Amino acid sequence: MTEKNRRQFISTCAAAGIGCSISGCLPQSAEAAAPSMSIAKYKTSPTDKVAIAEEAEKLTRAAIDALGGISRFVAKGDVVFVKPNIGWDRKPELAGNTNPDVVATVIKMCLEAGAKQVKVSDHTCHSQERTFARSGIKQAAEKAGARVFFLNPKRYKKMAIGGKVIKEWDIYPEIMEADKLINIPIVKHHTISGATIGMKNLMGIIGGSRDQFHQRIDQTLADLAAFVKPDLIIVDGIRILLRNGPVGGNIKDVGRKDTIAAGIDQVALDAFGAELLGRNPEEISHIKEAASRGLGKIDYKSLAPKEITV
Repeated sequence: MTEKNRRQFISTCAAAGIGCSISGCLPQSAEAAAPSMSIAKYKTSPTDKVAIAEEAEKLTRAAIDALGGISRFVAKGDVVFVKPNIGWDRKPELAGNTNPDVVATVIKMCLEAGAKQVKVSDHTCHSQERTFARSGIKQAAEKAGARVFFLNPKRYKKMAIGGKVIKEWDIYPEIMEADKLINIPIVKHHTISGATIGMKNLMGIIGGSRDQFHQRIDQTLADLAAFVKPDLIIVDGIRILLRNGPVGGNIKDVGRKDTIAAGIDQVALDAFGAELLGRNPEEISHIKEAASRGLGKIDYKSLAPKEITV
């Protein structure tokens, strides 16, 4: 499929309300042989800033390599949209946003695989200018070679989601037009949904009133996950927010798990993240709902994830 035709296909999917996996992965036989999930854990829990950055890069590379490498997901010439959680005006150590060194590592790996361009953005809850800078993601992503930009409120386009609750919604078109989408959530407690991991992180691509999403969070998040379908999910469990999420702000609420999980099953990765929080995934309504719709396996262990100690 040519680049032009790929983009036309994605636009057609969006208009028709078809869930689009923006993917051009391995042939089916090779895909079936590759693991669908990996879990990388660090032997220690470093506290030095340089050592933490080194940990993030080693864990991220190990988790992706265990899936067959970044080239399984990113091809030469691809435009890749990397979607971290950049929602809150918080420093990295407060675990309000995705670890910037994890984001930078993913960007570098995409470019190493021959990506034409890597884009990074998010719909912030606090001021874009403050949040992008305070999170450390803007600086780290630009240094790694990505184009980092603020989402323009005037550019959202209404798309047919075709969900059980959400029939149509404003989505940022540049995200859906990318050849590949990589979702990089951090694991956090959330006062409404119970947990914010991968599927909840997809709310960063939407416009409009988030209050409407929160009213039926189990259904709306499953609707969004069924529509978007990232090509790769990388769960940041190095520092996690155990309480008072999603904003945080108190170092006492932060826990160290020194873990990165990666894969293609949104439900399985959210279930794993819920367990990092000490929660039963079956008790997180949107994870259970997404599983009931066949969007993935809530029993992530049934996927026989490849586990690595770094």
